[in-house]
Amino acid sequence: MLQLRGIHKTYHDGESELEVLAGVDLELPAGRSIALLGASGSGKSTLLQIAAGLERPDRGTVTVLGQVLGRLSERDLARLRRRDLGFVFQSFNLLPGLDVADNLLFQRRLNRLPDQDDWVRELIDGLQLATLLHRPVEVLSGGQQQRVAIARALAHRPRLVFADEPTGNLHDTLSRQVMKMLIRLVDEAGSALLLVTHNRALAQMTHARVRLAGGRLHAEPESTPEPVSA
Repeated sequence: MLQLRGIHKTYHDGESELEVLAGVDLELPAGRSIALLGASGSGKSTLLQIAAGLERPDRGTVTVLGQVLGRLSERDLARLRRRDLGFVFQSFNLLPGLDVADNLLFQRRLNRLPDQDDWVRELIDGLQLATLLHRPVEVLSGGQQQRVAIARALAHRPRLVFADEPTGNLHDTLSRQVMKMLIRLVDEAGSALLLVTHNRALAQMTHARVRLAGGRLHAEPESTPEPVSA
């Protein structure tokens, strides 16, 4: 599903250099979830952006669904992102001028999927969006915008989900509900999840955890995620 090989990334600031990724290898198969842990500034978000094809590494290869991203044209890369990937990043990137429903359904409509099905209804109910559907996204609180961003990322049932602190503005109960939806998508649809989080309790819900330190990944003990009920 996702394979990183020998990923290097260095940032240059005037005369200084900061190597944040120093030969990272990662394997994420279908039906698995991995939590990426590490100190602030360790390069977790950079690694996620590179894995998602939103930033290029200095060296190394990223393979997604059997395709080497560095060999794809911008058009093919955009098609891959639209059809098969879901993104939940710290900057919500909601579309101004549209209401919650139009933002939520944006990715589905790009993929010519119907506006309604059981999964969409589950997202709306689970993320408590029913009363917000016709409100402009500009008037929402940070937590409300985050819930819309999560719903939009998952609405088309992507095969690979990238999530960078997806529950940062949510209370504990709703955070666990979001994680259950992510894990359910992995389990039932055979998708895969790469999650950046500082929340150890949420990380424990994934199949595996890795820590980024010194530009390299270090595996932590695996676990069996708790059962996710419908």
